[in-house]
This record gives sequence, C-alpha cells and structure tokens, in this order.
Amino acid sequence: MRVLVVEDEQLLADAVATGLRREAMAVDVVYDGAAALERIAVNDYDVIVLDRDLPLVHGDDVCRKVVELGVPTRILMLTASGDVSDRVAGLEIGADDYLPKPFAFSELTARVRALGRRTTVALPPVLERAGIKLDPNRREVFRDGREVQLAPKEFAVLEVLMRSEGAVVSAEQLLEKAWDENTDPFTNVVRVTVMTLRRKLGEPPVIVTVPGSGYRI
Repeated sequence: MRVLVVEDEQLLADAVATGLRREAMAVDVVYDGAAALERIAVNDYDVIVLDRDLPLVHGDDVCRKVVELGVPTRILMLTASGDVSDRVAGLEIGADDYLPKPFAFSELTARVRALGRRTTVALPPVLERAGIKLDPNRREVFRDGREVQLAPKEFAVLEVLMRSEGAVVSAEQLLEKAWDENTDPFTNVVRVTVMTLRRKLGEPPVIVTVPGSGYRI
C-alpha cells in the first residue's frame, strides 16, 4: 500500500510516516498543501493522510482536487478540532474518514488499512493463495501452517503479489507500491527482495518470474 502523509507539524508527520513504514507501507511525506498537489499529480496513492489546516494550500482544497481528479485514492482527514460540524464539513467535501488529534497510532493504522482495502476490489481480510496465508492486520505470514518471519519490504511485496490474485505484477509496479519516491528507479532492490522472499517462503517456489513482465503467485 502506498500512502501520502500531508502534515505541517514535521515531527508528527515524520513520526506517522516512520510508524506506517514499520507496518510495511510505502510512505511519502510533505508538509504543505502545495507540495501535496505536486505529489498527487505524479504519483498514485492508495490513501492520503491529510491534515486539514495546511499552509500554502488548505487541506480542504487538496481534498477537493483529489475528488475532482476522480482517482480511487481514499482520504483520511486529520484536524485538531473534534467538533461534529468540522467532521461533517470534512466528509461533505470528499474525505472518506476523519480522525481528530490527538489520536492513537494504532487507530490511525487501522483506519489507513481499512481505507486501503476500499481502493481495490474487496478481498477477505486474510489473503490465502498457493499455501500462503497473509494477515495484513496482524502482519503474519504462514506457509503450509509454518510461520514465516518477513522484513517490512518483504511483507509489502508479498502482499502486493497476493492481492493481484494470480495476475502478473511488474517490477515497476512493485517499486511503486512497496517503496517510497526516494527509491532509485534503476535499483535492483525489487529483484533482491523477491529472491530473499522466495528463500524465506521455502520449497517448492511459489513466486514465478514471468520473463520481461514481472512476477506472480
């Protein structure tokens, strides 16, 4: 899952991004509304965590722009105000969910994951395919009943492949969904991560390389 965090309190923004990355999400961070619009114009995000009171371009205007674009991106709006009228106003302009500050990080994570599931065809909470069982909420993976310990990026790559339900996923798509925008597009990190993932999942191999196209399970 790829997430954009838009928050002008830099310490909070960076803390949220760090926490979401530990949950195997690819996260980009910006600190004002103008920068958010620039990122949205060039990147596809599953979820945007959007502070309402932003400098340069207000969070409401960022939200309206996302709605105007007609993309499947979901918006979780943050605000220091917990008034019902503010929550209603945020939802009326196109936000999908609303979370007042201060918030528990566990709740933020749960809401981001819930919104992320709504950007694609509905799938069961626990993904199962080829003897693999992956639980995104618990961050657990089992292969034929054996628990497999994965690093965050390995988990993210496996989740993308599992969600594709047998379709081929290109290296570029994996890079976009599992890494943030600071990753060198010419790096071999996808190939290396897939190799490590194959080794950890064990025999027989379940990740198939489709020459010239990508990978599938």
